[in-house]
Amino acid sequence: MIKEYKTISEISGPLMVVRQVAGVTYDELVEIELPNGDLRRGKVLEVNGDKAVVQLFEPSAGINLAQSKVRFLGHPLQLAVSGDMLGRVFSGMGDPIDGGPAILPEEYRDINGLAMNPAARDYPNEFIQTGISTIDGLNTLVRGQKLPIFSGSGLPHNQLAAQIARQAKVLDGASNFAVVFAAIGITFEESEYFVQEFRRTGAIDRTVLFINLANDPAVERISTPRMALTAAEYLAFEKGMHVLVILTDITNYAEALREISAAKKEVPGRRGYPGYLYTDLATMYERAGRQLGKPGSITMIPILTMPEDDKTHPIPDLTGYITEGQIILSRELYRKGVLPPVDVLPSLSRLKDKGIGAGKTREDHANTMNQLFAAYATGKENKELMAILGEAALSPTDLLYAKFADEFEKRYVTQGQDENRSIQETLDLGWELLSILPETELKRIKPEFIDKYLPKKDKQQ
Repeated sequence: MIKEYKTISEISGPLMVVRQVAGVTYDELVEIELPNGDLRRGKVLEVNGDKAVVQLFEPSAGINLAQSKVRFLGHPLQLAVSGDMLGRVFSGMGDPIDGGPAILPEEYRDINGLAMNPAARDYPNEFIQTGISTIDGLNTLVRGQKLPIFSGSGLPHNQLAAQIARQAKVLDGASNFAVVFAAIGITFEESEYFVQEFRRTGAIDRTVLFINLANDPAVERISTPRMALTAAEYLAFEKGMHVLVILTDITNYAEALREISAAKKEVPGRRGYPGYLYTDLATMYERAGRQLGKPGSITMIPILTMPEDDKTHPIPDLTGYITEGQIILSRELYRKGVLPPVDVLPSLSRLKDKGIGAGKTREDHANTMNQLFAAYATGKENKELMAILGEAALSPTDLLYAKFADEFEKRYVTQGQDENRSIQETLDLGWELLSILPETELKRIKPEFIDKYLPKKDKQQ
């Protein structure tokens, strides 16, 4: 039963206190009717005795304390879900903003979701092809994994996110693959970029977009990723689809959390973020995965800009604890003109070994991956030595390693925005680059793979 009150006692920023309430629950949805008939929405943040603290989704201007009516709707914020969501663009509150008709819901779902039972989780072990060599070849994404991208402000993470969303597919047939894309606290220009990019390439047909702009209320930023994950859970576990969820930018989400925490006068934790930031992020990230007995899966790529490019900042630090690896974008590579500027050495996918090999990618994948990592690391060291000691101090093999590092950045890491490389093309390109080195240096690759895959014309005698 809907309860209505006219007992607003105070409003402070996005928070409103309603007194003399009864039977109100945490997270309950609230409707505020202004004297002129306008409606505003909010949710219950705290209940203390007969007092409820309500967080407003829209500005508080114009709410008359004495005459506005407050209705508690008896359920939390919900998303109307249906298979018709694919190809549509929604606001951060789940309302269509693409000019199309309202969704005819098959059901309404609580956006906070339910934690997946750990005993019901299936281990991620199937390869997802993103078409980007540095991810597919060296930091492989596996179905059901959480693999964040750590970027810096001004780096092209949005372009990388759009490219992954356009190109990602599962190799056993793309018919049941979908992308749920949530843009959190972005500018109007960025929002237009994403929408136009997906429409230009036709990727919009298998994508659900949730867009929250920088001028939308902070509280909407909190709900946007949860809306996206609710849509993803429905498509994955009810419709049997393999869903890739891309959330950008988690830093904006955490800033909104800090803003609301300060308004509630909570004791701040590290760098002013609330002490429960870890738990809050985990409630989102842990909604990714696979369930036993269900064909669908949710794979997640959260993108966050590290303030001052600092990996030890609370947001990337806590994200790294919860997720299975990270892809790191490098400002140094970006300045060199390497796009996308993925720094492969500190990047890591903890589940990559589970998604590669014969029957998944190719038998030589693990060997070539290890050899490319090692050769690139050696080449970078040799280039530093060359800068200090001069070229004459290096042996011919050292110079070949330095040449390999340059070619690796130029041909393997660098990739056009519309260049979609298959895993076979990525592995063959790796072999082509390894042929720069003497065959005796390929110590991490089995001899039978060298005989089978190393380009013959370049083989060292």
